[in-house]
Amino acid sequence: MKINKSWYVKPKGIPERLAAGGVVVRNDGDNLLIGFIRDNKFNKFMLPKGGVENGESLEHAAAREVSEETGISDLTLICLLGKKERLSFEKDRWGITSYYLFITNQVDGIQKLEKGEEDLVFDWFDINNLPQLFWPEQKEIIEENLRRIKKAI
Repeated sequence: MKINKSWYVKPKGIPERLAAGGVVVRNDGDNLLIGFIRDNKFNKFMLPKGGVENGESLEHAAAREVSEETGISDLTLICLLGKKERLSFEKDRWGITSYYLFITNQVDGIQKLEKGEEDLVFDWFDINNLPQLFWPEQKEIIEENLRRIKKAI
């Protein structure tokens, strides 16, 4: 599946959904690593993210989604990196996602994931050698904040 510009044009009358996610980084000696997830059905990676629940803050939702989708729970919130908007995978909602920067010392992710997320794979990648990402705006959020991310550790 190829993501094109049509995913980034909001159709009239489509419902909106607030979401939050995270760029999770850890220091590995001389290397700075970023954690990504991948669904077994696809070969490209994504940042962990998901919907904000009623009464939940964006920051809490980001940490919860990162933990649920990666198994990384030892998270320290650093800052908001920015917001990105696009259609959902099914093209039935307009997602407004706030991405937060988290640091961790936890190496191992994914032990036992929530129902519906058992096909997720988690891995660390060197910040200077990132994998191919499924969603272009997630690559943008990293590139736009590269200095801030590197400075956090």
